[in-house]
Amino acid sequence: MRAGEVSEVSQDYLKAIWSAQEWGGEPMTATELANRFGTTKANVTEVLKRLDELGLIVRVPYRPPVLTPAGEKVALSMVRRHRLLETFLVESLGYGWDEVHDEAEILEHAASDRLVDRIDAFLGRPQADPHGDPIPDPDGQIESHDSSILLTEADPGSYEVIRVSDADPAVLAHLAEAGVIPGAHIEVADVSRSSSEVGESATDDSIGADAGIVVVTVAIGGESSEIDRAVASAVYLSAT
Repeated sequence: MRAGEVSEVSQDYLKAIWSAQEWGGEPMTATELANRFGTTKANVTEVLKRLDELGLIVRVPYRPPVLTPAGEKVALSMVRRHRLLETFLVESLGYGWDEVHDEAEILEHAASDRLVDRIDAFLGRPQADPHGDPIPDPDGQIESHDSSILLTEADPGSYEVIRVSDADPAVLAHLAEAGVIPGAHIEVADVSRSSSEVGESATDDSIGADAGIVVVTVAIGGESSEIDRAVASAVYLSAT
């Protein structure tokens, strides 16, 4: 079954179920899906029933849904669309990396596989989107980053930034200003507790929500910066 053969709602659910575990997260429960899509648990149950009937997931009572191979194929097709569209918007249309997620969420449902393949070729078949998320190939093969490390959990040492979560545009803007972007080489100097509100300068309350709890000190190009937990938890590293 191809992505275009199921509803937009089904596409969104399958992509969300797959994406939740890509970087080591837990499977999404019905309650988490309801929160993700701003709907009721009863509505989620109805959607999951339809996906089960279509052979795209396996439903087990009181457990998170599991994608079947057919469901994973659709999910990866949607992930491919989304990440290539984000890359196109940044590289060809001048969007900022903190602006593209919502745009791609809309466009991915209208884009055909043919258009997505043309965009892929036009961009030179990029391996990752602007946030460092790997882009599946046309056959659904995707690079794994099983050995990635969260910045909040990194020991002192040298690392390369391989991915930044795009869940919060304010966090993306904050990290871009600090130079913490995919491909950047950083030195983690310290991970410590602090009583000071290191997120006071942030313009968005969500960035400073966990400030004063964990501070990560990093050096980029000889410049030292302190990053609070709420921001650092969006950064994935690879040891160098």
